[in-house]
Amino acid sequence: MKGFAPLPLLLLLLCFWQLQEGVQACTCLPEHPQEVYCRSDVVIRAKVVGVSKGGPGFFDSVKYHLDLIRVFKGPKKYYDAIYTASSSAACGVYLEVDVEYLLMASLRPDGTLFISSCDYFQPWKSLTTTQKKLLKHYPKGCACTITPCYSLPCIPTKRTECMWSDFAPIKPVHGNQATNYACIKRNWKGFCVWKSPKVFVDIISARDVD
Repeated sequence: MKGFAPLPLLLLLLCFWQLQEGVQACTCLPEHPQEVYCRSDVVIRAKVVGVSKGGPGFFDSVKYHLDLIRVFKGPKKYYDAIYTASSSAACGVYLEVDVEYLLMASLRPDGTLFISSCDYFQPWKSLTTTQKKLLKHYPKGCACTITPCYSLPCIPTKRTECMWSDFAPIKPVHGNQATNYACIKRNWKGFCVWKSPKVFVDIISARDVD
């Protein structure tokens, strides 16, 4: 029948279209907030006071104007703006004007801040007291490794490893590890353990391995 492409050709075109869509999509691996904190150049609390188009970079970007409130990590300077990609497909983020945020971002060579959807950005008022206190503990655990665990048992393979069991069928007794715990290295045999400022106990997360 004329006017119709052969079925194999249609399937090939469909696969090519899906491949193109996949290339354009933004994909981020799961990361504990502590991991994002440790790999970020700058962590700040700031209020978004405006937004404009354009800025440095080889692609279209959005510039969010900031009113800096506090610097938790990074050079102690006044950050008055942060950039992101203009498209969500390029991992751009959307921030609301007149809202205070906790922002974990990278610092470009030219001194500008850049953030993507693979970084951490949350309205400050949405954070619990525990999450805010954890910002003081995260720096103590940057030498530790946090590994997602998707099935039980969650057994670490080295002393410096904390098993992130929020993805496992049975949740932690003391609450979600992403919002209630930091993985901290202790002096005792160099183990890394889950520690919460809310629950004053150490949750041992590593076996005595060589």
